[in-house]
Formats: sequence, structure tokens, C-alpha cells
Amino acid sequence: MPRGRRSIYRALGLVAILSGACSPLLAVRAQEDCAAASTPMIRKAIKQVLPAAPKHWVGDGFHVHPVFSNKAFSAELSPFLMFDYAAPKYFGPSSKRRGVGQHPHRGFETVTIAFSGEIEHADSTGQSDTIRAGDVQWMTAGRGIIHEEFMSTEFSKAGGELEMCQLWLNLPKKHKMAKPGYQAITNQQIPNAPLPSGDPADGHVRVIAGSYNSTGGAATTFTPVNLWDIVMRTASLPYLFEIPAGHNTVLFVRRGSIEVSDGGGSNQQLGGQQVAILEQPGTLLEITALESDTSVLLLGGEPIDEPIAARGPFVMNTQAELQQANDDFRNGRMGR
Repeated sequence: MPRGRRSIYRALGLVAILSGACSPLLAVRAQEDCAAASTPMIRKAIKQVLPAAPKHWVGDGFHVHPVFSNKAFSAELSPFLMFDYAAPKYFGPSSKRRGVGQHPHRGFETVTIAFSGEIEHADSTGQSDTIRAGDVQWMTAGRGIIHEEFMSTEFSKAGGELEMCQLWLNLPKKHKMAKPGYQAITNQQIPNAPLPSGDPADGHVRVIAGSYNSTGGAATTFTPVNLWDIVMRTASLPYLFEIPAGHNTVLFVRRGSIEVSDGGGSNQQLGGQQVAILEQPGTLLEITALESDTSVLLLGGEPIDEPIAARGPFVMNTQAELQQANDDFRNGRMGR
């Protein structure tokens, strides 16, 4: 279909969604069918925009933005705890291993996404792997794990560009002492779903976790979580996404820039490494790429309504549990 005609159909579909009318043009929506369209949907508004945070080094290999800044480890972003993003950076050839040596974790999960470069992982359960461009390492620390992360030996020797991020995802109390586990998710295992336009040339959604339309994500989670890597190759086209009611939702602009509309004329523009925290009410999200080849990470999930006690590499529910984690680590009772 010619692009001009598709744009007209998309605009008509937007009107139909907001009015609640049932129309065949609703095929351009993110996640609705005619039955659901009988009830008008409420758009999610932006609660707060966080600027790009200054970078700092984690070990000697990861120069990261602490994306959540002072919102980290807060109920406002639950179930997500922390988000470090290493923007594209060139590292010259080296014989030195660059990264982070052995360190413990307890009570949560780490999700590492490699966009370029390679990262080697090894942990106290005997697991080891290399995370390559597009791959995801989903590690459940649970009752305790000791691991290390370095640029891969081959990548270090050759040099190259590294871009990656790591998310910390909370576990509810009943799963905090779960057996440590590891999901090695390759780029090929992550399904790509079309954007609401249905035209592959416009981009796609990599469904890392949760579900988008009828496409299920690659990762298994303890609580309801959506983690979408949204790539919008065409600028100036609005895309609608349905978010589960009651979920906390965060948008992170990894590349390019976007405009988010709440339907009331309060459009908000976001550039690279900026974050939008969305209000909980509402289920409809409208995003327009302002530049071609824009990439956005959408983090969403059902809040875990429990106290958050965090200290260093441990996230529990009480200070006493944190003290126990420290004692277990010092006395060699962690990572088995």
C-alpha cells in the first residue's frame, strides 16, 4: 500500500480508537481488536522526565549512565530497581581483561542486553557464556550468586565498539531465596513483532519479556513484566501501544528522539538517554519518532507492593535480611 494512503488509514484508525467506534481500520492499532474497541481507552500521561544522567565507571570496562538516578530502588519504578546504560564507546585492542571481577548478589535478577560488542560471564553455579550483539543474559541471583563480567577475550584483543545496558529487576519476598538461575537468550531467540503500521520497513518490536500483541517474549519472569526493544525506522508516524492496566511504565530513549502524547495536547519530546516515567492510570501509549532509526526501551511491570531494603549488591525486604546476606557472603555461605 502506498505510504500516503497508509498514513491516512492510520489517522482514521486513531480517531476510531479514541471514539470507541468499531472499524476495519483499527488494524493499525497496537493491541486492540473490534471487541475491545467498544470501550474508549485512556491514554497514559507522562508523570516525570529524567534528564540524561552523568556517566561513571563500573569496574574498568563499563562507562554507564545511571538511568534511574535518584529514582533507583523506589516503589515508583517497581518492579525495576536500577538501570545502567553504557552508550556506544570504542575500546582499542588490549590484552587486559576489562570489566568487573567477582561480586555477589542476592534477592533480585540482573538483565544484561548487549547491543554491540561482547561480554563474558561466569558465576559460582558453574555457568559461563559470551553475550554477543543482540543477546540477553537474564540472571536470577535468588538466594545468592557470585559472578563476574568482562569484555570477551576476543573482543578485547580486536577492540571495537561496546554498547550495553543492565537492569536490576526485583523479586517478591516469596522468590527472593529462589535457586540461582540463568537464561541465555540469543538474538535469534528474541521474536520481532511488527509495529502497529504492519509495514516491516517502519520498524519492529523485539519482545524480550512479556507480550506485545500476540507475540510472547523470550524470557521467563517471576512477576508480570514487559521489556520491549522498540525500533522505529520512519519518523513522524504515531504508533499506539497498549500497556496492561496498573503497571508501572518507563520509556528510555536509547537512540534518536521521540514525542509522547497524552491526547490532551500535552505532548512531550525526549532526546537521547532521557527517561519518561508514565502515570499508572491509562492503558494507551502513543509514541512518534522524531528521527528515523529511533530506538526506545519500554520497561513495564506489575508493582511489587513490598518494602525495598537495598545495600550494595543485595536487595531484600528488611535491614535484618540485608545483614544476613552480608554475613552469608563473608562466611562463604553464598553462591552455592
